[in-house]
Amino acid sequence: MRFLHHTLLSAALLGLNACQLVQPESIVNPNVDEDTFLRSADAMDAWVAGTRMKTATAIGKWCQFAEILSDNYFNNHSRSSKAFDFPRLLHTDTDIATMQRSVATLREMADYGLTTVAARQAPTRSQQFELYSIKAYGQLLAGETFTGLPLQSGGEARPWADHLRAALHTLAQARASADSASQRAFVATLAARAWRMLGQKDSAVAMAREALAQSSDFVRQVSFDGENNVNNAAQEAIWGTWFQPLPRLDFLDPKYFQRTSTEQRPITLAKAEEAWLILAEAQLAEADLTGAKATLGRLLQLVNSRPVAKGVNDQLEKRDNGMYRVYPKRADYRVRASASDSLRSGLIVDRQAPALIDIPYISGTSVTQSMIDGLATHDAALELLYLMRQEIFFGEGRRVADLGIRLPLCEVEAAHAAHGEDYTEARIPAFIPTNQGMDDFTIDEETRTVTVTHNMNRVLVKNRQADSVVPFE
Repeated sequence: MRFLHHTLLSAALLGLNACQLVQPESIVNPNVDEDTFLRSADAMDAWVAGTRMKTATAIGKWCQFAEILSDNYFNNHSRSSKAFDFPRLLHTDTDIATMQRSVATLREMADYGLTTVAARQAPTRSQQFELYSIKAYGQLLAGETFTGLPLQSGGEARPWADHLRAALHTLAQARASADSASQRAFVATLAARAWRMLGQKDSAVAMAREALAQSSDFVRQVSFDGENNVNNAAQEAIWGTWFQPLPRLDFLDPKYFQRTSTEQRPITLAKAEEAWLILAEAQLAEADLTGAKATLGRLLQLVNSRPVAKGVNDQLEKRDNGMYRVYPKRADYRVRASASDSLRSGLIVDRQAPALIDIPYISGTSVTQSMIDGLATHDAALELLYLMRQEIFFGEGRRVADLGIRLPLCEVEAAHAAHGEDYTEARIPAFIPTNQGMDDFTIDEETRTVTVTHNMNRVLVKNRQADSVVPFE
């Protein structure tokens, strides 16, 4: 724990503007120890700034790994994990340890600020809200993505549901410090997300409605600072040529683009779209197809109102310059989600010179109002809803939870945490294709068609009775 605090303290010092702790030319005084830091007049300001920075970098790394663990992206490069695409998830994998540390970083930095730093210098309401929100987000990620983790540093390993309940408790504390409608909407949305994952439909719906009552279009993001080397790791992989999207998602890529040498795009933590998705999913669980279609229509209006970056130059992305697979790169390709699906146009974007592309960087979807209007069955509507979830949360690290995949407790933590051995096996549902199957597709150059091997949204619907997915069914 002492080592962790010194590691996190170094991050706080980077965010410190107090003259007494910084040498001329902004060189951090190497003689500043923990006690000196805590006695400084700006300790809380520095800690919150450092926590904000570490949260951003942790979320960036999290999203990089989570996206290739899903069917959203394939790692077409030698860098980053080559095991997640299979998926092959061993508790000895250092990338899994990195993801676990990301969760712990959010929780521990927030806790240290709310306890140790706060004992010397009381936080403002705004600082208190931010720290509680960061802690809750770490707990939420733990509950959505792992089989089990310690709830606190040095504690015993606890199952995923306990982390979601802990997140709900922390969110209630954050709610007490919220000063704006957008902050209250953010907290309510995360609470709805936690209740949904727990399968508590009524509570999830109540929180979703509260979120929309507070703000019908809020967005909460973490920001980066390229000029000071606080970079988005997901952007490095996605804007570069490492990761290639499933062809049916090509039109959404790259969510994190770069128009200047230092531009680092933010990552969304929560947005109003989540509430509409939860409401529609609950309506389908109650056999209210008409109501669900109306809700999806409202959701579509919101998505279509989101900003679009126009004229982005993505010409370096050739789609055929990876190491393992060649991807379609012309707009005249049509794509089907599986061999039994219809071909669709407009999903592949032309990136070749002199073409420029338009990117929906908050939310985007290929779903149209006519597709919603044409829904005639529960299963078709549920499949379309999960397609919208996939497209709307694309690039944000959310798809893994929908697929029901859970990471194991890493080897180092398992060796020290009580009951750690209970959580060292990953949970990969039997219906998840192995051997990189989620990313498979075939190209017919003569007919300019692409056929994705597995329509994973249909797979989810067919397996909706499994405990690991579709929590309201």
